[in-house]
Amino acid sequence: MSWTEVRRDDRIVEYERSDGHATLRLRRGPNAWHVRFDRLHQSPEGRGYDSRRFDDEDAARDTLDAWKTEYDVTDE
Repeated sequence: MSWTEVRRDDRIVEYERSDGHATLRLRRGPNAWHVRFDRLHQSPEGRGYDSRRFDDEDAARDTLDAWKTEYDVTDE
């Protein structure tokens, strides 16, 4: 599957997984960056959530990219 950008503004970039069951979000706060993964209860994999805070934008973006791979699912 793949991730599609569904939101972009001056603070948030959000991606939705192609099955519609999960999102990834990169958010710029006043003093830090946050990366969040959220998977719906209805997903065949079940509910999932993870959130991390970073002082460094590059580290946040690296985590976002890693999570795109880690939380992707293969088409069957």
